[in-house]
Amino acid sequence: MYAIFIKEINAFFSSIIGYVVIGVFILMTGLLMWVFPDYSILDYEYATLDQLFSMGPIIFLFLIPAICMRSFAEEQQTGTIELLVTRPISDLSIVLGKFFAGLVLVLFALLPTGLYYYSVHQLGSPPGNLDSGGVIGSYFGLVMLAAAFVAIGLLASSLTRNQIVAFILGTLLCFLVHWGFDLISTLPIFVGKVDDIVQMFGINYHYNSISRGLIDTRDLIYFISVICFFIAATVVSLGRRKW
Repeated sequence: MYAIFIKEINAFFSSIIGYVVIGVFILMTGLLMWVFPDYSILDYEYATLDQLFSMGPIIFLFLIPAICMRSFAEEQQTGTIELLVTRPISDLSIVLGKFFAGLVLVLFALLPTGLYYYSVHQLGSPPGNLDSGGVIGSYFGLVMLAAAFVAIGLLASSLTRNQIVAFILGTLLCFLVHWGFDLISTLPIFVGKVDDIVQMFGINYHYNSISRGLIDTRDLIYFISVICFFIAATVVSLGRRKW
């Protein structure tokens, strides 16, 4: 698994992909938090990083599938997947190596946002008038969301040889798992009956819960379950070559 992890990290940063991903993320979050009037921190009357955490899922919706689309699709397209699977390494180790590599790249993109925290911390009146505990909880939620989206993106990449198709499929799956259950809960058959229960199946419900700064065990179990489910599904998808 470690060898796969190092291979993927080197592939990201030996090409322009890794730098473009990090640059695009910093640019988008920077514009949203400091430039656009409707979201700019400078137009708020109190110090907060809510803009980052509210817009994070939308940015990740496109960013993470773009990171993951080449993971298996490119391997299948070039035929290197056959060389990879003949090595003395299990399919699970291959998937986990690529999963952690994708997650680390997203974490690298998140690191510069620490500057946003410092800036807002200093802009408070008095300086330091910021709910640091809530910010830490929200960052944890953003990391868990990224891990779930990476797992979904890997599954999408394993289902096709075409990277563009993998990107579109990954974006669609991330959208459905994140917001799909919220939309389903608005159907007349669920409204006023079990709409709250239906929403609990979606990532958005648990992400919003963690973003309040309170890390609940139920939310943690949910994210771990989603990640494990899609990693297992990716392993099964890779196993198709043996059928």
